[in-house]
Amino acid sequence: MFGIPGKQAVTITPKAAAQIAKLMARDGSQGLRIGVKKGGCAGMEYTMDYVAEVDPLDEVVEQDGARVMIAPMAQMFLFGTEIDYEVSLLESGFKFRNPNVVDACGCGESIKFDTALGG
Repeated sequence: MFGIPGKQAVTITPKAAAQIAKLMARDGSQGLRIGVKKGGCAGMEYTMDYVAEVDPLDEVVEQDGARVMIAPMAQMFLFGTEIDYEVSLLESGFKFRNPNVVDACGCGESIKFDTALGG
């Protein structure tokens, strides 16, 4: 919907693709759907769900056996985002490097978008 011809809506690092593909195979899901919702101390939060079927309105990005679907209402907020998977001594999880974020809370769970995007 909000894409640029020839450019994927989001990019997926090899580590994230491997983790998504592994979880898809384990759970028998069709992919990881990402979105945004109101909440958190900065105003918005990312959502992630493994789903059984692709919504025809989702933007779909596939790479190395991983499939990420972007919910329709989130596409303008997530365009240009890099999805990574990081493992550290204390935690592991998906990380979003999103050029549309203008502020985030200290815990990194809540984000704020430019008001021009409606966030």
